[in-house]
Order: sequence, then C-alpha cells, then structure tokens
Amino acid sequence: MSAPPVRQPLKAALLLNYDPTGPSRLLSTILKCEGMQADPIELSQFIDFVNRGKLQMETFFIGPNQYMITSIHENWFSARCIDTSTPAGEGAVVMQTAAFIVVALYDGSVGAASRAVVAADQFAWQLSRRNL
Repeated sequence: MSAPPVRQPLKAALLLNYDPTGPSRLLSTILKCEGMQADPIELSQFIDFVNRGKLQMETFFIGPNQYMITSIHENWFSARCIDTSTPAGEGAVVMQTAAFIVVALYDGSVGAASRAVVAADQFAWQLSRRNL
C-alpha cells in the first residue's frame, strides 16, 4: 500500500510591491511570480480593487479567473473563484504587509484553503521579520 501523494499548499503565488501612500500613477511591481503568468496592467486593476476597500461589494480578477471574497481579516482576506472548471474549486488568499501584497492561489476546498493561509502567513511573517 503506497502513501498518498503529498500535495503542495499552493498552485501559484505572487509577490507584489505595494505602497498605498505612493502616487496612483505608479504601478505595483511584480517582484516574484510562481506557477502562473502575471500581467502588470491586469494586476494594477487588482491593486485598484484593494485600494477601493469595497471587498464585500465587488469581485476581482487574477489572470483569467474572477474571485469573490469569502472572509475578511485584519491584514488578509480569502476568496473563491466563481468561474472555475475544477470540481473541488479554486481560491485565493491575499495578505498585506507594510510594503507587499502576497497572493496565494490554491486548488481545492477547506483543507486546501487552510494550507494556503498557513503558507502565505509564513511568507508574510518572514517579510515582516526583515522589516519589508
């Protein structure tokens, strides 16, 4: 009897440079992107969504997928993809530090969401330890 395959907590992740006090004409920079293609112009629309602060009233896009917020916390929120073809679903965890936004994308439901939150939180914690 073989052990079940180990699942990665994330299918993709983005690290965005973010300064909410900076001029709006400056686009956030994609510092790191793993597991997906990211377009700076498309992500500027995501940053605009975050800046508007109407998280419960609007949806947002990351790549071709549209997301709806499912829970909001002090410095992070989670969302579910509303146009997925994946049977178990897809989601996103978005965490904000002093200078960055961490976006963690995952496939699955509750267990996968929990693992994504832990992975994003550990990364955000490492950034904050370095005063970034």
